[in-house]
Amino acid sequence: MMKNERFFHIAVPIFAVILGLLVGAIIMLISGYNPILGYVSLLDGIVGDSYQIGETIRAMTPLILSGLAVGFAFRTGLFNIGVEGQLLVGWLASVWVGIAFDLPAIIHIPLAILAAALAGALWGFIPGLLKAKLKVHEVIVTIMMNYIALHVTNALIRTYLLVPGERTGTINTSASLASDFLMQLTQYSRLHYGIIVAIIGAIIMWFLLERTAKGYELKAVGFNQHASQYAGMSVSKNIILAMVISGAFAGTAGAMEGLGTYQYMTINGGFTGQGFDGIAVALLGANSALGIIFASLLFAGLKIGALTMQSAAGVPTELVEIVIALIIFFVASSYIIRWLFTRFSKEGK
Repeated sequence: MMKNERFFHIAVPIFAVILGLLVGAIIMLISGYNPILGYVSLLDGIVGDSYQIGETIRAMTPLILSGLAVGFAFRTGLFNIGVEGQLLVGWLASVWVGIAFDLPAIIHIPLAILAAALAGALWGFIPGLLKAKLKVHEVIVTIMMNYIALHVTNALIRTYLLVPGERTGTINTSASLASDFLMQLTQYSRLHYGIIVAIIGAIIMWFLLERTAKGYELKAVGFNQHASQYAGMSVSKNIILAMVISGAFAGTAGAMEGLGTYQYMTINGGFTGQGFDGIAVALLGANSALGIIFASLLFAGLKIGALTMQSAAGVPTELVEIVIALIIFFVASSYIIRWLFTRFSKEGK
């Protein structure tokens, strides 16, 4: 039974991707586009040269951390829809520290990342507290707090940090994750050292959930609160802690944008989408640290490669969004894929 579960955890995402690409090809044919040329152009846009590779890795960096935020909460029995808002407050906190202080890089960068993690953790603490003490469903609270985060960050920028261009100033170089070496290596892409932070985040999630007693306790509470309470575990504390850790991952994702890709923060007219993409990444990655890394690579590659697919094959970028939606749909329809596997395996016997 355990082997079957592991097999399905690996097989379902792979088949979801295959089915998504296949249905996407059919849609291209119906729409009058060449799916072979389209997908070849898409692949070329992902790994065609060092610049494209650098941009793909850069794009997957915040996706990994957003996916970890969603996946961690889900593994502990919670559904954190507020990753987008936690990312925004983390982004602003990292940029503020990057602007306000002028310290050695070895101190400044960790301090800015820590500020982002704490801001995201605080934004996660509120729905965690309401869930633990008042039984308010975290989905409702986190959705609403996304809008609060969007407008609060915009107001803070406009009031205290605004410079021409409807944005904050640029962070000090001592807080920057950008690297001349990585830029030259990838033909001046925006690749930065944030990918190392994201990988460390994935290792932390794996170690915490799989190798510590606290991780076991968090998962136990998520699996069955009544049994956990009967066993002497504090359900309330673990719910709050799970949301705080999830929020910290999301806030760190914001720091990757603030300290790495952009090095400032604009007044946003809407959401960035990174936090919501994290839900899809976690779903495709089966809420595991390693799976989330691979899923973020796929999603980042599709988004970066879509630009080349449009210019080289004339295929609209919206078709890539359709493919992504199809992949998510087939992952969510994993019951059908499991049924097909079971039926074919029985027929084979």
